[in-house]
Formats: sequence, structure tokens, C-alpha cells
Amino acid sequence: MSSARIMRLVTGGFEAFLAIPFIGGMFIMAQGYAPLVFMFILHIITYILSKNNNGPTVGSILGIVTSLIAWIPIVGFIMHTVSAITLLITGAMADKEDSKSKTD
Repeated sequence: MSSARIMRLVTGGFEAFLAIPFIGGMFIMAQGYAPLVFMFILHIITYILSKNNNGPTVGSILGIVTSLIAWIPIVGFIMHTVSAITLLITGAMADKEDSKSKTD
């Protein structure tokens, strides 16, 4: 399993936690919105790893957008949910580079 897939699963799990109604929002506000900055950085790292492994990047792009607009309460909940689902689904898929190495 590539590091990109692991990062997609990890960031998807974090996004799923932040998508929990009230709990995720309270966690973000209690930390002074720092989790959004942390997730922004993690999504950029995940994007770079996925791009280098020829893997899907749509979840990371959604995560970056989510980190930028998630301070809006209901929009944040919806975006965290969509990002979590997308990242977890793409994390379950093999990267193109992983598939090539298995056939070679």
C-alpha cells in the first residue's frame, strides 16, 4: 500500500471526525480553527503524494477547498462529509503505479 493511499485514508478519517454534527464544529472552534489549517497542510501533502503516484487527487482537492470554507457552519458540515466520503473511497482504490508494479 502506497503512502498516498495511507494518507487518503488518514485524511478521510480526520474529515469524517470533523463532519460529526456539533462535535466536529465544537472541536474546530475550541482549537481556534487550527484544525482547518492542519487539515489544509495534510491535504496538500496528500495531493502531492497522490500526484507523484498517479493516484486520484479529487479527494485532496476537495479537502483543500473544504479547509478554506469550512468555517461556515452548515457548509463546513456538508463539505467535510463530501470530502471524507471521497477520500475514503479513493483511499480504497489502488494507485496506477501500484497496479503496474503488481503486473510487472
